[in-house]
Amino acid sequence: MGSRSARIRGVFTGIVEETGTVVDVATRADIVSVRLRAAKLGAELPQGGSIAVDGCCLTSVGRDGDVFTVELTPETMRRTAFGERLRPGTRVNLERPLRADGRFDGHIVQGHVDGVGRVVALGRLGESAELRVEAPLELARYLVLKGSICVDGVSLTVAGLEAEVFSIAVIPYTLDVTTLGERRSGDPVNLEADVIAKYVERLLGPQRAG
Repeated sequence: MGSRSARIRGVFTGIVEETGTVVDVATRADIVSVRLRAAKLGAELPQGGSIAVDGCCLTSVGRDGDVFTVELTPETMRRTAFGERLRPGTRVNLERPLRADGRFDGHIVQGHVDGVGRVVALGRLGESAELRVEAPLELARYLVLKGSICVDGVSLTVAGLEAEVFSIAVIPYTLDVTTLGERRSGDPVNLEADVIAKYVERLLGPQRAG
């Protein structure tokens, strides 16, 4: 495969390419196997290829037409909202890794979900909306006004911040091409904080301790 078409594993941008639909969910031993249908990406995703599903980096272990299969470990189930949400018919946000020659339109997303947030409210403001989410305490410290946050695989900007609750303004396009418009109060969402904030915290740790 030439460099022009190569993709950088484990690097995403939070720009959703397509929504897919859960076909079925099966459990064997400690592995949860999920089959997903995606008209475009499902037909293109190779076996062994990486894909972000609601912001979680997973590996395609098989494909049949436009249906591909991913496997979730106990760690993935603990860290994400999948245990509560993955049911036949559920829609999910999908993104392939960044192309080596691609544009970086969102922000650096690793597909490593940091925790599960809870939707406080989705308020419609004409064609746009305001989404308010409560973040886990250990993740809230990475949130800053106008900073980046990944919610269910979507790169978004923090527009408001009150303790552990942050708000984001969602434009009509994002409501149309992702699943965010379906979220309701109490729904779990996958959250990934900006990796740059985590590196800064790590680097400043020794200075704070001193």
